[in-house]
Amino acid sequence: MRNKFIVSGSPHIHKQESVSRIMWTVAFSTVPAGIAGVIIFGLNALWVILVAVIAAVLTEAVFEIWTKNKITVMDGSAVNTGILLAYNLPSNVPLWLPIVGAVFSIAIGKQVFGGLGQNIFNPALVGRVFLMASWPKYMTSFVKPFSYDAVTSATPLAALKEGRILEHISYLDLFLGKRGGCIGEVCILALLIGAAVLLYKGYISWHIPVTYIFTTAVFTYIFGARQLFQGDWLFHVLSGGLILGAFFMATDYVATPLTAKGQIIFGIGCGLLTAVIRLWGGYPEGASYAILMMNAATPFIDRYTKNRIYGVK
Repeated sequence: MRNKFIVSGSPHIHKQESVSRIMWTVAFSTVPAGIAGVIIFGLNALWVILVAVIAAVLTEAVFEIWTKNKITVMDGSAVNTGILLAYNLPSNVPLWLPIVGAVFSIAIGKQVFGGLGQNIFNPALVGRVFLMASWPKYMTSFVKPFSYDAVTSATPLAALKEGRILEHISYLDLFLGKRGGCIGEVCILALLIGAAVLLYKGYISWHIPVTYIFTTAVFTYIFGARQLFQGDWLFHVLSGGLILGAFFMATDYVATPLTAKGQIIFGIGCGLLTAVIRLWGGYPEGASYAILMMNAATPFIDRYTKNRIYGVK
């Protein structure tokens, strides 16, 4: 009689999910924002996205061949890095800029730490802040929506920082992307469609995005104007890269806390830092820097919010 009892090590329950499936689903969820960016800013935006993705994939392949590691370019993680980096760039940047940013994102932001699962920072944001520090002129020059030419326009947050009146920009314009900005951050509607896919699939939870957005809204409402509790919180939520960062970069599996409690703390920290940089910092936008700083704090958050071992007091 055959033994029908099989003893094996955990885990005992398996799902059909894999790293590759999750990464490609995330890539698919970013497509609406990419399509919106191309419609709003023209074909230049498409070229920036394609160049960034190709450069990211090639850099990962070359680095893994050089270090004699397993080739993992087909798992979709490098594609995601290229997409998110491109979404954080203006559409009118020279094409060498996304190439340099993608190489830096993959080589320094990811592979130096050991590859996927070992990086402590979101690679796309590492590339973005490197480009901002190195070539700020290119990174802060934006094309007017639907103009498809070299006419530059300040972002709503930059205009607010300069004390300019923004009466001609409505909340609907901000929601639909009729404003200056980076390729993938302007159309909130498209970003929410992609975020809904990730939430429905269970690939991200509400803890970080909701607490991040809510904290930014509350803080800018309290301190965002000359008088307390007079700030335009909805303007801050719909402007800049807050929605893109909250749903697609602050939720990075590797660089964010493991527990729900830790994720809430992470989201609150991102919101506070984003609001502080926007209101009193040197840059009009603070989402990238806020997420990276909280990435650095993730090991400490995990240490103090880890779940109690079952059966241990």
